Order: sequence, then structure tokens, then C-alpha cells
Amino acid sequence: MERRVIEQDFGDLALNMGPQHPSTHGVFRLKLHLEGEKINKVESFLGYLHRGVEKLTEKLDYDMIPPVLERDDYLSPTSNSLGFINTVESMCGIEVPDRASYIRILVAEFQRISSHLVALGTYGLDLGGALGGGASLFLYCFREREKILDFMESLTGTRFHTNINQVGGIRYDLNDSTIKQANDLIRYLRPKLNEYFDVISQDEIFIKRTRNIGVISKKLASESGGSGPVARGSGIHFDLRKDSPYEKYSEMEFVTPVGEIGDAYDRTMVRMKETIQSLNICEQVLDRLPEGPISSRKPIKSAKLLKPPKGSHYKAIESPRGELGFFIVSDGTSIPYRMKIRAPSFSNLSIVEKLLPNTYIADAVVILGSLDPVFGDVDR
Repeated sequence: MERRVIEQDFGDLALNMGPQHPSTHGVFRLKLHLEGEKINKVESFLGYLHRGVEKLTEKLDYDMIPPVLERDDYLSPTSNSLGFINTVESMCGIEVPDRASYIRILVAEFQRISSHLVALGTYGLDLGGALGGGASLFLYCFREREKILDFMESLTGTRFHTNINQVGGIRYDLNDSTIKQANDLIRYLRPKLNEYFDVISQDEIFIKRTRNIGVISKKLASESGGSGPVARGSGIHFDLRKDSPYEKYSEMEFVTPVGEIGDAYDRTMVRMKETIQSLNICEQVLDRLPEGPISSRKPIKSAKLLKPPKGSHYKAIESPRGELGFFIVSDGTSIPYRMKIRAPSFSNLSIVEKLLPNTYIADAVVILGSLDPVFGDVDR
């Protein structure tokens, strides 16, 4: 009896990954068009975490805005306020005391380490069996992060959203106790971070899951506005702390780690190497901490609100995710006429639609995690 084979083209299968999915690291939706487990096309959908913070700033005085911005990149809150006040200080020609600038760097670098620990720990969960069983590495990274939050609490009274930065300086000063705690923290973290670097760089499963996966060329990273570890993982030597120094970073000695291939492995290694460099910067801050005031401004009174001159200004800092910039338009009043945030997570995430096609579903999780997006930073 003759057998007849009926061929029918069912087309591709559309699979929604998110917006509620643990490996998207936030409310983010990817529509994957699949052929089996192979991804042919990707559509991304943003805006689930939009808070309208840029519009909100048009109703707030300049001195009221920093604590609001600390909720954007919620894994490195002080980066947001630091970028904003740097822009305002540049607009107004406000000098910042050296001691305040040094302490700003100390807090920013500890939060950079904290942010990268979250990135590594959650990456362990994303990859499942890789990285010491996944959950184990997650718990270890969060244990070390808690030590950093303990220091922040001692310094500012708040563990996470410290609200330490203000235009003209900082709100809280270091004393003998917090200086000792910071030095003890550095001594504690250094062997731990070196150990985690050794573990992941030699983990066979991790290497197989990340090597040559999600390769971002220098050209693609540059054209899409990639920055931070995403760009440096592709071999681009760009770090605003060195290339356009702000605060007192020009006085600090540190190395900018870069990758070679630009794959998920390189991006993870760059972040881990950065944590060691951040510890070196923190050590230098504590060794060289100058005496003096922590603010150049007198207590704020309603009759003397900050009023930048008319015009527009842009300034950026190096957040844990890359170039975090603020474009502010002033009309001469105490409230910004307009403000636009150049969010590094948004630019880095724009690469995803070009990276995922011709990979597999399992690779999508690896690639997205390697970009380390924060969706408060993306959607704002």
C-alpha cells in the first residue's frame, strides 16, 4: 500500500518571553519567532515600568530632584543623583569641596561593586546548573552585597537609597568609625571577589554557555550607543572616569578592563575585573581623604532657591551600566524647563533585536543577562 506524506507549512511559532519572566530582570517582553528552538526574529516591547520621571522634574525644584532620580537605576541609586548634580553644578559653576568629591567617589564605587554582584548572582540563576549550582552563587553574591549595604547604613542611615548627594556637596561625612568599617569591608571583599572571578573564569559549564554567544562587534556596539561593560566587553576602551574625568577621578589610578571577542563571557569578566578596580579606587580615597567641609552651599531657604542661568547643558558619568547623561534646559527659574536622561540600559538593550536571531531560546536568557539591563533605567 502506498504511503502518502503530507507536507504542511505551519509557519513560525511566536513565543512571548515576559513581561513577567524571571530571566528578563524586570518587566520586559520579548516576542520570539521560532523555528523549533531556533530564533528567527525578535520583537521587543518596553514601557511596562514607565514612571514619567523626566516630566515629573518639570514640577520640582532642582534640590528636590536627586532623591527622585535614585529610583531609576535602582541597583546603583547614587549614580543617578550624582549624574544630575554634576550637570547642575556645571551649569551654575558651583565648586564642590575636595572631601565631598572623594566621598562621592567612595559611595559610587561601592555601589558599582554592589550592582555587579547582583548582576553576577542573578546570572547564576539564569544559567541554572552553571556557576556553582546557580543558587549558591546567588546567595554568596548577595551576602557580600549585604556587607556593602551595612556600610551605607552606617554612613547615611539608609541601606540603599542613600540620598547622600546634593548640589554643592554631600549630606553625610565619614568619621573614624565609618572609615574603619570601609577599610575592613575592602579587606573582606578582595579575597571574595578574586575567588568568584577564579570560579566563573574556570567553570566549564559557564564557559560553554557563554563563549561565542551573543557576540557584539565593535561596530555594532558603537553604532547602537553601547557603553559600559557592554562596550568594553567588545574591546572598546571607553570609560568616562578616564576619558572625561569628573569629581576627582583624574587623581585615581585604576585600569579599564576590556574584552576581546565581545561575547557574554567577556562582558561578565569585564564586570568582575571592574569590581577589583573599584576596590583599588576605594582604597585610594580612604588613603588620600582630605580634611575640610563637605558642602560649598549654605542651608537652603525658600527665598534662595537654585536658579541656573538660561540655556541647555549636557554632562554624563560612568554608571555601572555605562554612560548615564543628563540634558537639562533651564529657563532661569528654580525648576527645569526640560530634562532628558541618556540611560545606558536603554542603549545597551537596543542591541538585543540584532543579537538574538539565529540563536536558541536557551541563548536568549544568557544574552539578555549579559547585558545587565535595569528597567527603571530603561523606561524611566
